[in-house]
Amino acid sequence: METLSYYSRNEIKKELVFNAQNREVAVRYGDGGFGRRPDMIQFDNDVLDLAKKGASSFHISEEHWVDALKLKPGMTKRELDDLRSGWDLVLDIDCEDLEDSKIIAFYLIEAIKFHDVNYISVKYSGNKGWHIAIPFKSFPNVVNGVEVKKLFPDGPKVISEYLVDMIKKPIMDKYGKEFENKLKVDTVLISSRHMFRAPYSLHEKSGLVSLPINLEEVMAFDKTKARPENIKANIKFLDISKAKEGEATSLITQAFDWKSKQVKREEFSDIKKTGEFDEITEKIPEEYFPNCIKKGLAGLEDGRKRFLFILLNFLRSVGWNNDEIEKRVVEWNKNLANPLKEGYVVSQLKWHKAQKGKMLPPNYDNKPYYADIGILSEEEANGNIKNPVTYTVRRLRMMQRQEPKKKKVKQTKAL
Repeated sequence: METLSYYSRNEIKKELVFNAQNREVAVRYGDGGFGRRPDMIQFDNDVLDLAKKGASSFHISEEHWVDALKLKPGMTKRELDDLRSGWDLVLDIDCEDLEDSKIIAFYLIEAIKFHDVNYISVKYSGNKGWHIAIPFKSFPNVVNGVEVKKLFPDGPKVISEYLVDMIKKPIMDKYGKEFENKLKVDTVLISSRHMFRAPYSLHEKSGLVSLPINLEEVMAFDKTKARPENIKANIKFLDISKAKEGEATSLITQAFDWKSKQVKREEFSDIKKTGEFDEITEKIPEEYFPNCIKKGLAGLEDGRKRFLFILLNFLRSVGWNNDEIEKRVVEWNKNLANPLKEGYVVSQLKWHKAQKGKMLPPNYDNKPYYADIGILSEEEANGNIKNPVTYTVRRLRMMQRQEPKKKKVKQTKAL
């Protein structure tokens, strides 16, 4: 099928226009390279006119703009932030072999689902890779006191790194350690004004279509489905009408929390100085837990998923083994007025067990995890101790130091 004939189809034009709204567009003209930038597509006839001029493919920005035509080279970050109205998370998987890309795409989708994100878009890139996306609508307005629309490119990059780290072990366990070298998500895409191939655009090298598909079709996908003559434009990519506002809150907050631990590991410092953290080999009883943990264990109306994340890391950090953690978490959830779905809890426990080593829960100053769900006391907010594990360990050590003194006093009185 000729390029002009393909882009002349009404359903193809409509889908290209649908995904081009509020984005910068770049048009490629075969071997002639890309046309002018910035560019936009607003109407069906815009697509047809460009195709008549020799357009071979259409590319769109990951970012949404108030007015894309105001973009220009050399803009400062502040100028870009002011002009940007949002961004979509688009993970670009591009391996040498399509079968390897399928595996990575499948595990990334499962990792995103793990964070209770229900609407996820996926499309075949047109050659050897995949684009997995979450619309901006799914993210919260603010994270850690910063407007999410301004968290570009840092936000998508952190989420991408976090998800890759999350799927690394299960993939290597199943497909071998050699798969680690293939486990890459192209972060070049995650930079301001970088483009990705638009849904239903042709790919010059393969002649195939960049085709949106259903999530469950990834592993069984056959390239022949992406031939232009076989295309039925019946699946939209990044359809915000299907997305739920804020459903990716857990994903982005946990990703930034993970990143802070990778870069700083500050929260370990107080304990590591005395070696207290390494000494914890038996579980510390609940009587030594800080108020925020006790309050969360007593029951929550909001923030149950965030507290579960805190609780899993906290219990492991204070010496509880996997069986003890599972028993306590199941008991906690069962006693909630509105329990989390059993499948969600089981998946969180399963992922937690697969992690190596100990990772402390977020610090008290991580507002979404404590203050926002109503478990942070004034003493914890204003005190010198930064982390619930630090509090617990110090309290235990203090009580242990006091015990010999108490015994000595009793013995003296007895004499």
